[in-house]
Amino acid sequence: MRVFIAGVMQGGRRDNGMASQDYRERITAILQTHVPGVEVLDPNRIHPDGVNYDRERAGRTLIEMAELAARADCLVAYVPEASMGTAVEMWQAYRAGIPVYTISPLVENWVVFTLSTELFPNLETFGQFVAAGGLTEGRR
Repeated sequence: MRVFIAGVMQGGRRDNGMASQDYRERITAILQTHVPGVEVLDPNRIHPDGVNYDRERAGRTLIEMAELAARADCLVAYVPEASMGTAVEMWQAYRAGIPVYTISPLVENWVVFTLSTELFPNLETFGQFVAAGGLTEGRR
């Protein structure tokens, strides 16, 4: 199973700083513990210096990651705050018929509730879902 991890990187920042990316390791650990043979597609690992790319390379990377999200078996989105890149990846997965599992308190956000197959309030609840076989049951 190929799982794409979407999530806030820059959020509403006006510089090239990044939000903490600790959630990526936590999601990866959950997946590796409970989903045999999982392949994790993590844009932050694929492009670890992405926030420092020039505009041309950044644009290519945005499109490349959105296309990769649409080719995964499912997408896990971590959205503690609005994230335009994550919204694009969620949209691409949704349009491709890929399940979108979203971890977010933004339950009234139209993008979040419309594009999510399942919505979780926190990482712990998501972890319980995965441990119970939620990803491998093929829920949609």
